[in-house]
Amino acid sequence: MSDYRIASRYAKSLIELAQEKGVLEDIYQDMLLFSKTVASSRDLGLMLRNPIVKHDKKLAVLKAIFKGKVSDLTLSFFTIITEKNREAVLSSMATEFLAQYNLLKKVQKAQITTATPLTPVLQEEFKRIVINRTGMNSVVLDEIVDPAIIGGYILRIGDIQMDDSIRASLLRLKNQLKDNSYTSKL
Repeated sequence: MSDYRIASRYAKSLIELAQEKGVLEDIYQDMLLFSKTVASSRDLGLMLRNPIVKHDKKLAVLKAIFKGKVSDLTLSFFTIITEKNREAVLSSMATEFLAQYNLLKKVQKAQITTATPLTPVLQEEFKRIVINRTGMNSVVLDEIVDPAIIGGYILRIGDIQMDDSIRASLLRLKNQLKDNSYTSKL
């Protein structure tokens, strides 16, 4: 079975259990913390994927790092995952949990890249555009400032990208000029 399917199934089970126990928001915060911790610590991610490190050692490391910071349900989840020898996909499970949570709560993630920081008015305008386009209830907008785009914006919503940057316009113009379509054909 692929890692994605494994991660998806465990994430779905964790969401259902958290809803049943009424602690979905707590587990969401726990998965955010876990994802950020793994992203910031390359060694932790490598250790979780390393087949040479014993499962009880991996569980001990997870408990040492997260005990007191995450709920008992999350610690139990870590225990089950290590007992089932699935800790290599634990990071994917957390990512999939966050994606399924956002889908459940009708929250759309989007990324906006601009040459300068957005004003609050423009942030709200882009959020409105994303809500209208996706039909979701709310938007989490990740803002990236990249002076290389010169001006305009690049908006990414899932797999869709809307590039209305000056850099993209100049590249399109450059390609049109390369075609020599402006010269008369003899």
